[in-house]
Amino acid sequence: MSLNSKPSFLEGDAGAAATHVHHALTTFLAVATPAVFLMPDSMSEGLVDKAFGVLVAASVSAHSWVGLNYVVTDYVPKVSKSLVGPARVVTAGIGAISLLGLGKIALTSEGGIKGLIKGLWRPKPKQTE
Repeated sequence: MSLNSKPSFLEGDAGAAATHVHHALTTFLAVATPAVFLMPDSMSEGLVDKAFGVLVAASVSAHSWVGLNYVVTDYVPKVSKSLVGPARVVTAGIGAISLLGLGKIALTSEGGIKGLIKGLWRPKPKQTE
């Protein structure tokens, strides 16, 4: 990017606004995620669970997209400056796929994202013969 041109949409790490958004997303995820995971299931079922899931899906996706753009800015030019553009497209794709996948889990899975995470530690039911 030259000094006189506006940054491309793909440059998620360009400018003070991107840094502010990245830090705000980090703060949101650090505060809201433990609060919702510690909330009893009876209080977080339904609309609260779906709304939280969509917010987490959007926050995680945007946070990873901006963070990966910082990686692209710092490291990809050391390999080849011509790879910066394609690397930004890849990071945007990763963010979009993350948003779609987490959004689907948040809206359609039983228990949403909270149920998915809790399921990682739930033992598998024993099969009887």
